[in-house]
Amino acid sequence: MPTFAVTTTLKIEADTAEEAALQMYRELSRGSAPINYLVTDETKTTTELVLDREKADEYAVTDHTADPGNW
Repeated sequence: MPTFAVTTTLKIEADTAEEAALQMYRELSRGSAPINYLVTDETKTTTELVLDREKADEYAVTDHTADPGNW
């Protein structure tokens, strides 16, 4: 199964890198899940994705462990 590196970004004004990371942590822990992502595959090809929040929320509540393709 292929692997991917998935990242999300948020532009933050801060005095230090640590403060910026803490602000990002606060946003992730209090707010809605981000929908903007950069996905890099094993060949180092990067794709920018913006998810449909309704579809993403529906996917998030579905148990995907029952899918034989995940075994």
